[in-house]
Amino acid sequence: MHVKENLLTESILFRKKDLLLHVVSVEYLDNYQLKLTFNNGIEGIVDLEPELYGEIFEPLKDKSLFQKVFLTSRTVEWPNGADFAPEFLFEIAFNKQSIDKSDL
Repeated sequence: MHVKENLLTESILFRKKDLLLHVVSVEYLDNYQLKLTFNNGIEGIVDLEPELYGEIFEPLKDKSLFQKVFLTSRTVEWPNGADFAPEFLFEIAFNKQSIDKSDL
């Protein structure tokens, strides 16, 4: 059976064990930006400001709460229980890098 690949796995070399994406480090930068390192060795910066809407994410607009980000076994989380899937974070970071490179 052929499995349809997505853009991310076609664009970047993934080893089979790395297909389960994890965030392995997080660093708060400024405003709503985080520097993330993923288990495939790729680092990226995500700006989560556009994603802070809805009942669970709206409280993160308070920068003092947003800065309390911490690492779980697979992704980043905040004290109010908000978290983002590592695949979603990777996509944001990857798309930002693609945009930045095209600006050169």
